[in-house]
This record gives sequence, C-alpha cells and structure tokens, in this order.
Amino acid sequence: MESAAAREAPGAEAPRPPAPPPSPSEPPAAPRARPRLVFRTQLAHGSPTGKIEGFTNVRELYAKIAEAFGIAPTEILFCTLNSHKVDMQKLLGGQIGLEDFIFAHVRGETKEVEVTKTEDALGLTITDNGAGYAFIKRIKEGSIINRIEAVCVGDSIEAINDQSIVGCRHYEVAKMLRELPKSQPFTLRLVRPKRAFDMIGQRSRSSKCPMDAKVTSGRETLRLRSGGAATVEEVPSEFEEEASRRVDDLLESYMGIRDPELASTMVETSKKTVSVQEFARHLDSVLGEFAFPDEFVVEVWAAIGEAREACG
Repeated sequence: MESAAAREAPGAEAPRPPAPPPSPSEPPAAPRARPRLVFRTQLAHGSPTGKIEGFTNVRELYAKIAEAFGIAPTEILFCTLNSHKVDMQKLLGGQIGLEDFIFAHVRGETKEVEVTKTEDALGLTITDNGAGYAFIKRIKEGSIINRIEAVCVGDSIEAINDQSIVGCRHYEVAKMLRELPKSQPFTLRLVRPKRAFDMIGQRSRSSKCPMDAKVTSGRETLRLRSGGAATVEEVPSEFEEEASRRVDDLLESYMGIRDPELASTMVETSKKTVSVQEFARHLDSVLGEFAFPDEFVVEVWAAIGEAREACG
C-alpha cells in the first residue's frame, strides 16, 4: 500500500500553511518617544511658578521665561538653579539637570561707580549669560574692586566710560578692563539684579536656606550650546567634572573669566587628541576667537591629564 507521500506528483511541494496572524495581545513595539522636557521657573525676587519647554539654547530659554512672566527677554540678567539667591556656585551654565528649578534674575537699579586702576588687576572675574550681558562672578579679597562697596557679585556691566558693552562676550569685557591705563579714573555703569527684601544688602554668598537644599536627582541633563541645538546627555563623569573645574580655574587665573561651558568644550576637545600639539590645533579650529597663548594651552593640557590620573 502506497503512502500519501508516494502518491504525490514528482517534484511537487506540499503547500505551506499560512502564517498565523499576529496575536492581538502582542502589538508591534512602537518607537519609544522621549518625554517632553518641561522645567519649572520663577523670578528670583518673587513670582508665581511658571513652566517652560521647547527651547534649544540660552537665548530661547530667556525668551520662554520672559513669555511666561510677561516681561522682555532683555530684562533677564542671568539664571541660577535651585536657589533664588545671587549664588554664583549655582549659576546656570551649559547644563540643566532635568529636575532643576530655574530662577531668573532680572534688571534692578542702575548705578555708576568711578574706579582708579592703581594695579594691573582689578580683582574681577567676569562671566556672561550667553545672551549679551556680562556680569561680575567673583570679587577678589583685598582687590581694587573689593574696596568699592557699591560693586557687588551679580552686577551686570552695562558700560565702561559710557561705551556700551551690551552684546560683548565676557572675555572681550575682561580684555577691555585689563587694557585700561593705570592711574587714570574710569567709570563703570552697572545694573544690579532685582532682589526681594530678604536679599538686599548681601555682598557675598550667604548661608544656605531651605530652597538651596534641592539638588538635581536625574541622571540626565539638558546641555545648552551657544551654537547648535540643545541635547539631552548623561550627567558628566567624575573625570569630566574634575577636568572642567580645573580648566575653569585656569581660565580665571589667565583671563579673568569663568565659563563652565567653555571649560567643558575644551575637555571634550582634549578627548579627541593624543598630544598637546594636536590639542592646540583643535582648539584653534574650534575656539580660535579666544587666541589662547601657547603656555595657557600647555597648562590646560596638563590640568586635564592630572584630572584623568586623579579620577583613575
């Protein structure tokens, strides 16, 4: 008796059963959508809480904050994270933690002070807000500026000898101040940030308050760039934080500025190079407008190497 297989025509293939339809309990996986990045914000001198989203750089961030509170973006001098006080340790730089609370410090009173440059250095560290305003980040103890009570950390420098510097970067302002002749008085027009009553009269960093206790808890941050779109990135590694801190210290001692974003960019550039000569060439291509002197580049390269060794 023939089997069923023997009765089939030679060369014919048995028909394949149709593939079963996908189980309704297992729908195809949809691409994972990134949640909207929404940040809470207040005016530092006091306001209701607003919410902002959809910004890709610092200028757009200021525009969103201004829109939330019905003010002009040019009213905002700088922002701090998780503290309403003029605390330069909490200044918004190139990165915002996804859980950070943003406080915007707006224009207050304008004042003019006369300064006589009796030494080469005034004792100022300058930074800027990335949107056209340079301001005072640090005043050195015992310096010329430290002896002028009217000048405070957080004051925006609006003009030098009636020449407006609005729109200048911090390193340009620092260069102007360094080049002022000695023994010749000059005038600074300053704008202080508007402050609540409990903040008036503070000249230096104060003790912590309950608002200061909040720190970022997310593992990701929104990195803002002066050129290009913002990106969500992992929190910087221990090496990146330590190297950036050391480079920022060098920026202050060599140039009289502090700029965490610039320091971070220099550390990122170093990771793509294997020698100080190659590092110098890359810095020229990326940050040529700073015209860093050779000895400064060597110091930066050494500081980054020391940070790498210290962090294992």
